[in-house]
Amino acid sequence: MTLASRFHNHAALIAPALLLLAGCDAAPPVEKSLDEAALAAVTKDAGAPKDQLARAIDDLFTMQGLGETRAVVVMADGKLAAERYGAGYDADTRFVSWSMAKTVTAVLIGMLVADGKLSLDAPSPVPLWQRPGDPRSAITLRHLLQMRSGLRHTESGDPPYESSEVRMLFLDGRDDMARWAKEQPLEAEPGKVFEYSSNTTVILADIAAGALTESSTPEARRKAVADYLQERLFGPLGMESMVLEFDAAGTLIGGSLMHATARDWAMFGEMLRLKGRAPGGEQLVPQRWVEAMVTPSPASPHYGFQTWLNRPIPGADPAEHPLFPDRVPESLFSLIGHMGQYVLVSPSQRVTLVRLGHSDSEQRPPMLQQAADVLDLYPQR
Repeated sequence: MTLASRFHNHAALIAPALLLLAGCDAAPPVEKSLDEAALAAVTKDAGAPKDQLARAIDDLFTMQGLGETRAVVVMADGKLAAERYGAGYDADTRFVSWSMAKTVTAVLIGMLVADGKLSLDAPSPVPLWQRPGDPRSAITLRHLLQMRSGLRHTESGDPPYESSEVRMLFLDGRDDMARWAKEQPLEAEPGKVFEYSSNTTVILADIAAGALTESSTPEARRKAVADYLQERLFGPLGMESMVLEFDAAGTLIGGSLMHATARDWAMFGEMLRLKGRAPGGEQLVPQRWVEAMVTPSPASPHYGFQTWLNRPIPGADPAEHPLFPDRVPESLFSLIGHMGQYVLVSPSQRVTLVRLGHSDSEQRPPMLQQAADVLDLYPQR
């Protein structure tokens, strides 16, 4: 072997080591500085280190792979801790609920139960199901609230027109959504199987309208539900931005179409954190009802009454959980809407975090981990 070839071989062996040693002396990556907008998003009474909170929220808006964050509101111990909006959005923007509306519908049902207008464990007041020999007569309000009615349903279909929700909202069920949903046969014994169903929530909204008015006219049904919610819930909470959508039959589209500002979504979350009380102390929803909403269903530990729970699912892949039971407290619960709408309520931390935006199925898990970084800044109490 020539001297030149020996040198070449030695150089080939030494070069990687030199690069490794050079890396040891390299300066750590410089963390980007926060601009004034990021710092201004956090209040002086945030209940967490201001810079850390500002950075964690900034990452929700700027980090790659999380989708588009359009609004973040953090309430800590009943006070506004942080508020920030993406380009084109502000404090007056009404954001569509998608499935966050389901939790509002559960509160509506709870108030009617408290008023004595509905019964939680009696057969559901659906005349179509009460005919002799109809097995659907065994379906109760509790079954509907916990998504275990047993009614035939496919939430997401491929192609989309095979989805029961799409058919109800946009195709053959669109003019009378509740009627279409109630006509579905059983595919499981009532109470036995959890199956997430937007159509189930529309049935609940229809039942609510029937409890509030004997009229079948669309105008009367719309007015009865809208007035009741305004007088008993939205008005006392100061949720002035809330806009409800109804179908042609006057049924509240209670599973998916309500619109409100990020602040008002936070106000609703705070009411639930306070177990049904308004900020001033008025009991709007019975405490026992809110506690029932966040109690695991017998058929699903991570779901209550139209509300998602941060409880682990035995035997399931943690990556498939809609929340993050491996990180933040198990007592956390959430409103969750299509494409990344969240009102995360953590009673033990006295925190409500609203994140609204647009994240696809791949972007939502890392986005939620970043939201958990925000919550991690608050201690349990």
